Amino acid sequence: MIHDLPTIPEAKQEARHLRATLAEQGEAISHAQALERVAQAHGYRDWNAFHAALRDRPPRGWEAGGRVTGRYLSQPFAATVLSTEQLRPGWVRLVLDLDVAVDVVRFDTFSNLRKRIRVEVGPEGHSKERTSDGTPHVLLDLDQPGKDIP
Repeated sequence: MIHDLPTIPEAKQEARHLRATLAEQGEAISHAQALERVAQAHGYRDWNAFHAALRDRPPRGWEAGGRVTGRYLSQPFAATVLSTEQLRPGWVRLVLDLDVAVDVVRFDTFSNLRKRIRVEVGPEGHSKERTSDGTPHVLLDLDQPGKDIP
């Protein structure tokens, strides 16, 4: 059942669509009532329980075996998720197996290639850790999980 659940933004969009559809049919309901109906349609007693279930799971593609793309130390990557651990609402620890190793050193005379990384990623898709110029170490693509980098 978990794999069939929408993301929180998708659930809210469902509620907006339900509300608009019912309004066209002459039944006016509040947004809160629409959220409750969407939750019940997915098998939850109310919106709070549904929201908690959605909040406590990683976004699509971030589960073990999923595919993610993004940037690691400003370099593009595509990777397979080896494991996911929920740390707190919205934050997960991912172990990623990069398709192509990334050089984590910016010197011409020295290299250090990484193929597997472990990172804590928040709801915005980036790590708390940053480089000296303020760029997050990892920045995942949220709009197209699993797409391959050309």
